[in-house]
Amino acid sequence: MMEDWVKQALALGFTAAAPVDPAKLTVREDVRAMCAADRCHAYNRNWTCPPACGTLEECGARIARCTSGILVQTMGTLEDSFDYEGMMELEQRHLDQFHKFADLVRKTDPDALCLGSGGCRICKTCAHPQPCRFPSRACSSMEAYGLVVSEACAAGGLAYYYGAGTLAYTACVLFRHE
Repeated sequence: MMEDWVKQALALGFTAAAPVDPAKLTVREDVRAMCAADRCHAYNRNWTCPPACGTLEECGARIARCTSGILVQTMGTLEDSFDYEGMMELEQRHLDQFHKFADLVRKTDPDALCLGSGGCRICKTCAHPQPCRFPSRACSSMEAYGLVVSEACAAGGLAYYYGAGTLAYTACVLFRHE
């Protein structure tokens, strides 16, 4: 079944996709502390970000209940290290692909844990503290769950860095059963 998910992810346009064992993913307090520093201005302002997404212990427990997973990546080449427009276009392409993939996964496994790259952004502005508009589609980020993306990539056998002038966005979907 995981091979089928990898094929479907690649067919949606991801640059890379690989199985990952959730047992090899480690939640870290230092990652969660970066969220609390609020550099992205989403801490306590978004349902999919801390503290609303749960404590680090709760997030770790959700990951621990999963038995299989898949990492998906979108990689692109930038004109230079200041190519903000290229970064934003790549990020949007990755988000669009990830939401399509998460919707596809949830049709067969509504309990799948979909962790994106960066905040949810299904809505232009999160309804927080009012109820989430799309609770069945909302996705926390890997970082909100305390994951170091480069470590998750290593656990799945994917590169994190593809060389100068490149950028890769990574997300994952974790399943309770294969």
